[in-house]
Amino acid sequence: MASRNEGKRREVAQILEPLGFSLRTPEEAGAPPGIEFPEDGDTFEDNALSKARALRALTGGWCLADDSGLEVDALGGSPGVRSARYAGCGGAAAERDRANLEKLLRELAGVAAPRRTARFVCVVALIGPDGAEIVARGECPGEIIETPRGRGGFGYDPVFVPHGYDRTMAELAPAEKNLISHRGRALRRLAERLRQSGIMASGAGG
Repeated sequence: MASRNEGKRREVAQILEPLGFSLRTPEEAGAPPGIEFPEDGDTFEDNALSKARALRALTGGWCLADDSGLEVDALGGSPGVRSARYAGCGGAAAERDRANLEKLLRELAGVAAPRRTARFVCVVALIGPDGAEIVARGECPGEIIETPRGRGGFGYDPVFVPHGYDRTMAELAPAEKNLISHRGRALRRLAERLRQSGIMASGAGG
């Protein structure tokens, strides 16, 4: 999988395992240690495909990539494709997550609950050894709360409450989160397209 995000890779592996897939890191697939993948596209689809193509150019095998983010209606869809880099902070993942959360809550200061609607978006792209590309999208609607809650998940999970829930993504058990998350929905949609194409039944995916 074309990702340096350990939390994301762990979550994807948890979702894919019941679907019959296993996941390898870029290094395990033959990519150079420490490789970074491009995220300079204007859409989630652009970024997911760009990362998958970059990994396939290095390994030649089945390559999966995802691009995901948070779209907040009161902010005109921001942070969007810049979700991981919203605060412009470097450093460790935990530091970036904290800075991004703080900026998001500053931007939403004074915005009343009815206008704090948002959605998590995930686009996954899979490229096969023959170059065939399959793309799937998943979304999870919800709202942004004022104070972070929960110790699970990563990214914006502590301030995002999915529609129909009174807990944040960070307060949900991993299995419960994966059932409703944008990433879970996108990966299950991808698996369904693989089944429809006959690839999954033949055991080519893995």
